Amino acid sequence: MTKGKKIVLWIAPFAVLMGVLTILIFFYFPHRKPLHLKGAVIVQDADPRKRLPIADVVVIVTSNMDIVRAKSDSSGFFTVQLPVSVRRGRAITFQLRHRDYKPLDLQEYVADKLYVAQMVPITQSVPPPANRPATTVANLRVRYSIKAMTAVNIGSAVKTFQVQNSGNVPCKGQAPCSPDGAWKAAIGSASLDAGAGNEFRNARVSCIAGPCPFTRIERDGFSKGGQIITASVRVWSDTATFLFEAEVFHPMVSEIVHESHPVIFGRALSFTLPATAEGVSIQGDVAGETVIFPLGPALFLSWANCDATVNRDQTRVYRCELKPEYQFPEASHEDSQRASQPSSREPLLNGLE
Repeated sequence: MTKGKKIVLWIAPFAVLMGVLTILIFFYFPHRKPLHLKGAVIVQDADPRKRLPIADVVVIVTSNMDIVRAKSDSSGFFTVQLPVSVRRGRAITFQLRHRDYKPLDLQEYVADKLYVAQMVPITQSVPPPANRPATTVANLRVRYSIKAMTAVNIGSAVKTFQVQNSGNVPCKGQAPCSPDGAWKAAIGSASLDAGAGNEFRNARVSCIAGPCPFTRIERDGFSKGGQIITASVRVWSDTATFLFEAEVFHPMVSEIVHESHPVIFGRALSFTLPATAEGVSIQGDVAGETVIFPLGPALFLSWANCDATVNRDQTRVYRCELKPEYQFPEASHEDSQRASQPSSREPLLNGLE
């Protein structure tokens, strides 16, 4: 074998290898889809009912030199897009950080699974000092308002009108005629105006005098209501008289007050509100006195620390945990879903007690 042939035999495998690597680099790797990790962050607690979602948790995922970041939403959910080079089975580290919770580091592997992390609050509930009895908070009710369109009946409108015609006159094909085309007919109309900002409802037209069997509604411009309504009638006998009347309503936006009862687990209460709820407050008996506590955007209560999360449908979930010097009555622990009985005392409005 000549020296040239030996060189070719040595170079050929390297050329094939380089060709395979070129194909992988230019065709395979660019088209690989990155993997996504999905998970949730919740509060660590022995009671599953108290494992609430934690929003705004910074989630850092590291794998060798690769680092990606994400943040949990109001439901505690997060998703992380890994670099293309990180594939299944690779070791990764989750670093979770939130100002109100202890830092959490988790060692995991990239896999087809849901990652759930439980974080411990920095401030834990502590009982009140032994030399000072706890203040009881009882008979809690959540109050809120929802704006709704309502209409007030402010009166009615009545109008009579006549349609002149002579009966038993052959039509001879000259419109208008009776429905069967035999007799000469006449068409008359009338209208009503409810005034600016008002509307008619329950409008009706009736024949009240004359040969009513030989009449009919020609055009209905009243049954759907509105500010201005009209009616046309056809008469193919003698003159007939009609009564046109409707009820007048004034539409307006009003606030409807709603009440609901929170659910109590241990030293925390939870409740949900629709997306349109406004003016949220909590009414309860504190030290035997009924007080209304406006919650406000700061979620401030003198006897509890509150937070809120927003669901994907924009409904809101509230959770309030008692401060150390307060307590719920024992009945609240035994039956957290029992509706509180209204108090006979008039509540006091107090948002900064």
